[in-house]
Amino acid sequence: MIRFWILAAATVAAAPLAAQDHSAHGKQTAPEVDHCAMGHMPADQCPPKTEGKPPADADHAAMGHSGSGEKAAPPMDHAAMGHGAQPAGAVDKTAQGAAPETAVPARALAGPRHAADSIWGTDAMAPSRRQLARENGDMKTGMVLIERLEARFAADGGENGYVWDAQGWYGGDINRLVIKTEGEGEFGGEVEGAEIQALYSRAIGPFFDLQAGVRFDPAPDTRTHLVVGVQGLAPYMFHVDGALFLSDRGDLTARIEGEYDQKITRQIILQPRIEIEFAAQDIPERATGAGITKIEPGLRLRYELQPEFAPYVGIEYEAKIGETADLARLAGEDPDGVKFVIGVRAWF
Repeated sequence: MIRFWILAAATVAAAPLAAQDHSAHGKQTAPEVDHCAMGHMPADQCPPKTEGKPPADADHAAMGHSGSGEKAAPPMDHAAMGHGAQPAGAVDKTAQGAAPETAVPARALAGPRHAADSIWGTDAMAPSRRQLARENGDMKTGMVLIERLEARFAADGGENGYVWDAQGWYGGDINRLVIKTEGEGEFGGEVEGAEIQALYSRAIGPFFDLQAGVRFDPAPDTRTHLVVGVQGLAPYMFHVDGALFLSDRGDLTARIEGEYDQKITRQIILQPRIEIEFAAQDIPERATGAGITKIEPGLRLRYELQPEFAPYVGIEYEAKIGETADLARLAGEDPDGVKFVIGVRAWF
């Protein structure tokens, strides 16, 4: 009998234990690995990134995601903080057809033309504005430039001589009066050639002036010319001076000069220079033939003791060309030759 009750008690205690699932005992379940997030899977085999994320308006506090019992912060008003849309009346510069950033708003021109007039009065400010305009573009200034004042010594034992080439101007940035003069001769002899030009100069761009006027030649024979030409700074900093001349005898001639200042140091400057002359017809009284009449390439090295004063030395080749050279030979002259030069360049 005692054995019966012990067996019955054991049967009742074993029934709940038999209902339990012992299949997982001794095994540890590993957490699920997100291979898509780790970049181990191709993009086309991964779900959209928004999958599994709570909606933007989810109440995280109610979901228990707000932290350890802390009260969730109220939503921020981004519009009040200036992080939202543009204020009313603002123009969207990115919209099609919108005015560019450099456009001047209408309110910028709504006030008086000269704001100071509203304080001091137009009569008081007018003289100041005229003075400002005069000192910023309307000032009259002048300059005299002696480009070449030099002695020439023939390398082949020929005649030695001298040359001058100078110009001066007075006026503003746009309109000027320009006076030019140049000539040459032999030491102990007469002046072989001389000219004086009086020109009106008008700026036609940032770097070039159009010039027109008259030219008077006192030697070798007296003549007057009408002049039209240009002078200025060509690309790569070449100084250019070119002109056409129509004499009172109907002779049409031209001349072009070009030079370039190459700085070796702050004070030492090497200047290549070339001058070419042309004639449209023969000029027997000046022993000049039609075509290119003369060419003078040269090289000068100057030292600027001051920017306003610079002595120099150099070498120049002078040659008569074409029919002009033939006329020189018929007269018993050498049509070309090399000359050593020494001179000074100055301005004030």
